[in-house]
Amino acid sequence: MDERETIRLTAPFDAETAVTLRAGQRVLLSGRVLTARDAAHQRLCERLDQHQPLPVDLTDQVIYFVGPTPARPGSPIGSAGPTTSSRMDSFTPRLLEIGLRATIGKGYRSQTVRDALRRHQAVHFSAAGGLGALLARCIKNARLLAYEDLGTEAIRELIVEDLPLIVAYDAHGAGAYPFEPQKA
Repeated sequence: MDERETIRLTAPFDAETAVTLRAGQRVLLSGRVLTARDAAHQRLCERLDQHQPLPVDLTDQVIYFVGPTPARPGSPIGSAGPTTSSRMDSFTPRLLEIGLRATIGKGYRSQTVRDALRRHQAVHFSAAGGLGALLARCIKNARLLAYEDLGTEAIRELIVEDLPLIVAYDAHGAGAYPFEPQKA
């Protein structure tokens, strides 16, 4: 498959679908996507540590690292640009372990996360930073699911249509970035 070809993908999706994706492919994602940032990730992992049920089933789900701005009248959501993915690196392997299938953010992921993506047959997508208002046009509905007290960092369900993404890291260990930053 030509990596320049745009793939149309519906979320949620399973491991069988995830392993067909390759780093560098363009994707137009439609369907159900969850939102969560740092504080929500921390709460989810704390619940797992305490052997308590999660407020949402993450099996085969996609999490978008976003804290959208409030919606204007007539819109389902405000600006919805991606948050820096590495902020969730300490939590992501744990969520992949319980079935999370994909994440969306901007920037690099740690080697630990890339290894976990391969091990659990999952992918990480990159969304263009700085385009939150344009990306919000792809969001057709937004609904609060959990952690309302976190405000913009609450977990929401988004219904998206043709959200433009790049497969940044695939389930085979490959990455789309031409180089990875070196640790000092």
